[in-house]
Amino acid sequence: MRVPPLAASTPPSAGPLLFARGFRAFFLLAGVYAVLMLGAWVALIRGWALLPTRFSPPFWHGHEMVFGYVTAVMAGFLLTAVPNWTGTPPLQGRPVAGLVALWLAGRVAVWAAPVLPWALVAALDLAFLPTLAWVLARALWPARKPKNFAFVGLLLLLTLGNLHSYVPVLGGDEDRGLLAAVDVIALLIVIVGGRITPSFTSGALRQREDAPAVATYPWLDRLAVLSTLGVALADLAALPAPVGGAVALLAGAANAARLGGYRTGHTLRQPILWALHLGYAWVALGLALKGLSAFTHAIPATAALHALTTGAIGTMTLAVMTRAALGHTGRPIAAPPPIALAYALVTAAALVRTFTPILLPALYLDAIAVSGALWMLAFTLFVIVYAPILTRPRADGQPG
Repeated sequence: MRVPPLAASTPPSAGPLLFARGFRAFFLLAGVYAVLMLGAWVALIRGWALLPTRFSPPFWHGHEMVFGYVTAVMAGFLLTAVPNWTGTPPLQGRPVAGLVALWLAGRVAVWAAPVLPWALVAALDLAFLPTLAWVLARALWPARKPKNFAFVGLLLLLTLGNLHSYVPVLGGDEDRGLLAAVDVIALLIVIVGGRITPSFTSGALRQREDAPAVATYPWLDRLAVLSTLGVALADLAALPAPVGGAVALLAGAANAARLGGYRTGHTLRQPILWALHLGYAWVALGLALKGLSAFTHAIPATAALHALTTGAIGTMTLAVMTRAALGHTGRPIAAPPPIALAYALVTAAALVRTFTPILLPALYLDAIAVSGALWMLAFTLFVIVYAPILTRPRADGQPG
């Protein structure tokens, strides 16, 4: 799925360049928040600081990584991609600034929850995703392509998952909605990653005479998507562990088989390409570990969770942000060396966070600190390299 450049006739945005397109502000905020949240979490878990929260500390960390960091990346990507899918004018200027303000209000509310009415915290935190869904639905409607409305549905499912975050105040299980939200984001990666990874790979390999063609199979694509959806539904419905585990194993196998046709071995000279493959591989591994954890105590559920979050979500979101920002600012699509290092650092963070509880459980707290430091270094590199890209005019002189 090649993302075409914006037409020269697109009118320039009035107001700050940061709000000229959705990806600019949201990708920058995502990078900064990724560093801030992990720094706060490591300080909290190591006893170096006390942080105000009305959630349990582990849930607060997970909630803000999903509904803070990830939703910012999703907003930046979808606000940029949907106009290209539909041929509609891109959102820019004050509407983008308004969405950014709504996202920031939710983050401030969660951090300030101990001194704010709980209903106000919930209202501010819950407002962003349905507003984003409404904005996207308005843009998608003229194109009449039902397939793309799946993204609106996924945003609403995430809203339901976030709503469940506030049920524990009334005595509910706070983890259920968050786990389902992680599943929904994994499903989004399977859908989007299954579009862009083979497409970008195919485009790159066509320029090389010795490279085989990318192989995709519609039946396998459907199986990968539907089985991953089944994982989310199993968690939402709280089905018995063996049932959910079997579905997750199927989803892991389907996605691994799907990736097998993408010719990963031929992408190793292009970091901005192999990062997409690496992110997708983490999806398959995370789903497989999730399935296995339902049948054996040797694999804790937290290992599967962090394979999907630190590994799949962390790597794929970084890969998408770095590629999309270059393409939509008129720059060559090639990862600078510090960004190639950032890809490796995120996966190193995921390896430490995923496998230490399995292999060296006594070092669990140390693993959190090491993994957090690797993650923060990766996203610090992203912010340093991409802040100028995201805040300066396009290199080709086009608007946006």
